[in-house]
Amino acid sequence: MRPGELEPPEPQAVSGPLTRAAIFLLLRVDEGAEQTAKDLLADLAGLVRAVGFRDTSAGLTCVAGVSSAAWDRIYGGPQPSGLHELPVFEGDRHVSVTTEADLLFHFRAERLDLCFELETLIMERLRGSVTVIDEVQGFRYFDARDVLGFVDGTENPTGRGVDQAVLVDDDGQFDGGSYVVVQKYLHDMTAWNALSTEEQELVIGRRKLSDVELSDQDKPANAHTALTVITDDDGTELDILRDNMPFGRPGHDEFGTYFIGYAKDPAVIEQMLENMFVGSPPGNYDRILDFSTAHTGALFYVPTADFLEEPPENETEEPEDATPAGTSLGIGSLRTNSLRTNTVSRRSTVS
Repeated sequence: MRPGELEPPEPQAVSGPLTRAAIFLLLRVDEGAEQTAKDLLADLAGLVRAVGFRDTSAGLTCVAGVSSAAWDRIYGGPQPSGLHELPVFEGDRHVSVTTEADLLFHFRAERLDLCFELETLIMERLRGSVTVIDEVQGFRYFDARDVLGFVDGTENPTGRGVDQAVLVDDDGQFDGGSYVVVQKYLHDMTAWNALSTEEQELVIGRRKLSDVELSDQDKPANAHTALTVITDDDGTELDILRDNMPFGRPGHDEFGTYFIGYAKDPAVIEQMLENMFVGSPPGNYDRILDFSTAHTGALFYVPTADFLEEPPENETEEPEDATPAGTSLGIGSLRTNSLRTNTVSRRSTVS
């Protein structure tokens, strides 16, 4: 940084490493509770420090995201240019869903108890002010595999490429933030396990044991890896950062993957989803969807840590019944159930 230049805003812990445990929490902010949510977000960094200090080697982090609808209510003023409601992607065989959620909290650590404790403190602050839309506890499965048995996250960027892939750098006051898309998938394990290993490899596009990607000659056009590689006009691959986690309750025959992808431009992830559900070309949908069903879906902007702690003054008026301002504990400033399906869709053009 050159002399006289302002220090860039500090991002949230978007680019943190994969961990052994995670919790994904989707909330809807109740009418009149916008200030309560805003105060909690301002104190989030301090809460993370307070809990994480109990075991600094466990790497506790928490990333908070805000939806388009909630942005207007909580912060007002201009929105990040890429923030909008996640579309529904509808093809001939499969359709995604969009979940009406206002806030995302993505907890990560090497110990689940730290994630649990931090979530507990956050919910104590928000109880009576929010509605829980979805809550999932994820875990690392063997050598970073999903419950389908394949390694997940192989193509994540590394080194400097992480920040280049996930941090906004062309949107003025929103630079340093990120976008995140989440989807909860449940798998039909009976149908999946009825396939041979070789058949499963053709669905995914990778070898199951070695994680080596199939050659273009051997990989079907509807393999998962064939449809989720996105390039720009020059042919350069556009990366996202996945932090997917397996979850499940075998006693309830529930086996799932929680998809979470961070990107500097949500259009990259949306193109992946369109390729998967509608197909590329239309009709050539992702074969994995014959075994995996999306039950949630939402898009959020991830503000910088500095923005959360000291957001700019609202240009909008507070609702009359909003929680009075000034209720924040000031922790962050220390510095050291139902799911609703959106009917807007991107429909297949196949006749």
